[in-house]
Order: sequence, then C-alpha cells, then structure tokens
Amino acid sequence: KKAVLLPLMMTNLTLASWETIARRMLLISGNKCSSAEYQRMVSEKAAAAMSTGFKLMSSFGQASMASLMAPWLSKASANAKRLRKK
Repeated sequence: KKAVLLPLMMTNLTLASWETIARRMLLISGNKCSSAEYQRMVSEKAAAAMSTGFKLMSSFGQASMASLMAPWLSKASANAKRLRKK
C-alpha cells in the first residue's frame, strides 16, 4: 500500500505545484501579486520545511517518505484550489 501511496502523492504534489507556480506567475506578470501573497509563498515553504524536519527528528529518522511529503502536498493542493478562485 505504501509503494502505491508515495508515487500517487508525488504525482499530486507535482501537478498542484505546477498549477500553483503557473497561477502565481500570471499574478506576478500581471502585477496583481500582493505583498501578502509574496509573504505567503515564503512562509508556507518555511512551515512545510519545519514540519518535515520536526517529523524526521521526532521519528529518529524512521518516518516514511509519505509522512514527510504530506505537509508539502497539503499546502500545494490548498494553494492551487485557492488560486483557482482568483
């Protein structure tokens, strides 16, 4: 089950990330990207990195790759959904 879950997670993460990047690039190129959106870009990456690091440290290096990727996937999916509305 884990072998199927990780490739699916990676595919979903890739697609959501591409969509988010494309939508943010459109906002930036149209000069419609607010300073709050720029701050959100940085803070979300930092939060996901800290969450992944904490999970890795608290599991003493035994965390599954799927659990380490979960914060990145949830943020990318949420951003893609949120940016579709703009």
